Amino acid sequence: MIALSMQDVSLKYNGKPVIEHLKWQVEAGRIYSIIGPNGCGKSTLLKAIARQLKCSGGSVLVDGKQLDSFSPRQLARRLAMLAQSQDPVPDMSVRTLVGYGRFPHKPAWSPMRKEDEAIIDWALTQTGTMKFAERKLSALSGGERQKVWIAMALAQQPDVLLLDEPTTYLDIQHQLEIMELVASLNRLHKVTIIMVLHDMNHAAVYSDELAVMRKGKIYAQGKPEDTLTEQMLADVFGVRAQLSRHPESGRPVCLVTGVIGPSTGSESDEAIRAGS
Repeated sequence: MIALSMQDVSLKYNGKPVIEHLKWQVEAGRIYSIIGPNGCGKSTLLKAIARQLKCSGGSVLVDGKQLDSFSPRQLARRLAMLAQSQDPVPDMSVRTLVGYGRFPHKPAWSPMRKEDEAIIDWALTQTGTMKFAERKLSALSGGERQKVWIAMALAQQPDVLLLDEPTTYLDIQHQLEIMELVASLNRLHKVTIIMVLHDMNHAAVYSDELAVMRKGKIYAQGKPEDTLTEQMLADVFGVRAQLSRHPESGRPVCLVTGVIGPSTGSESDEAIRAGS
């Protein structure tokens, strides 16, 4: 079953093309990682899927329906997005923040119902954050806060979870904990995951499919073992690399050994973030 499809999608920023005529399909219940050099349009594509950026051409379909046909509340029940950096929020308890994820499912301004509290408890349990549910956000480490934001997204009960560089700024232990959490959510609850990642080894080990972007277009897509190649790393990232197999999963992992030349995108993701 196709959860999402992008049909000839184009996006502009300040009148300049960022993504042009992109076509991509996402099957329900799988994990996808979008990789590529800075400025190639990865985060821009994710924002288009989340309807945070309007397409200048083409269309995005969710469950076979045009993205624009959903009300904000309807879309929030199907898609949840966790941005790379979060907007500042008041210093509230973990439980209160996770409860924000229930807003698309309950009447406006109404108090939390028993079913809402049960789902909040479920989201806290799934992310391992129940143990500090009553603590303030300011008392948490970076890795703990990231899990709390994922818990809030889970409380929306989305079919599709969009994650923009979810391991950025985290140490290696917390990076692996987040990646294992994402894999568990997919495996146990069949949540479709679409992630933007910079760590190609994380992308290869934890994803069912990769989409490699270069200059606003998809250069290659498919299984990690078919997509993560020395030639791709040279063409897209401008680096020399050696590939081997992960000792447990058998997935490809890469060791970068040198630089071939610069690789540039069509428009910086940072500029898009600043202008959105």
